Amino acid sequence: MMKKHIKIGCLFLLLGSCQEIKSNFELPILGRSKIVTKEVNGLITKDTIPHRIADFKFVNQDSTIVTNASFKNKIYVADFFFINCPSICPEMSKQMYRVYEKFLENEHVSLLSHTIDPSYDTVAALANYARLLGVNSTKWQFVTGDKEQIYDIGETSYMVVANEDENAPGGFIHSSAFLLIDKERQVRGVYDGTIANQVDLLMKDIDKLLTSYEQ
Repeated sequence: MMKKHIKIGCLFLLLGSCQEIKSNFELPILGRSKIVTKEVNGLITKDTIPHRIADFKFVNQDSTIVTNASFKNKIYVADFFFINCPSICPEMSKQMYRVYEKFLENEHVSLLSHTIDPSYDTVAALANYARLLGVNSTKWQFVTGDKEQIYDIGETSYMVVANEDENAPGGFIHSSAFLLIDKERQVRGVYDGTIANQVDLLMKDIDKLLTSYEQ
């Protein structure tokens, strides 16, 4: 979106530390886990609850309601964009299209792009954008909805910057990140969607994650 957009290594607000995702290691579960204390038979126990994507409800380019249930038993890649973005979004779309093509025939992989400019990026505008890209909603969904809900889920669930900024080109600031989400709604990888070799790594990690579910 702009030259000062925050690069992914240290972008994420809740990871606790910056780390490089390497494809020759088991994929980590990213985000801060919650410790829940409870009493069982008079004994105090503590359970660790991993960070997960919160419940959401948006509308896609086909006017279809999209929720977490839309991705049941699926791996998906999420990002944040807006149609009139004057800088990084075209490259992000180009790179996401590579992911779309590679996994087009794999029913276990989906793509989810959230607009951060819902006032302009209406359902009709998103439908036209998808047509121009030549993609279908069964694989790649573009969603809009309540502005504050979009910003909140971006920053608290996906752990990326997504907000209005009058000083930014186009009036919005957002990260270039592609987020790899597993079937348990957990963040398993973060990749710069403007860099081809980062997206190469993403696609390798998707294959790895798919394989892990087959074991």
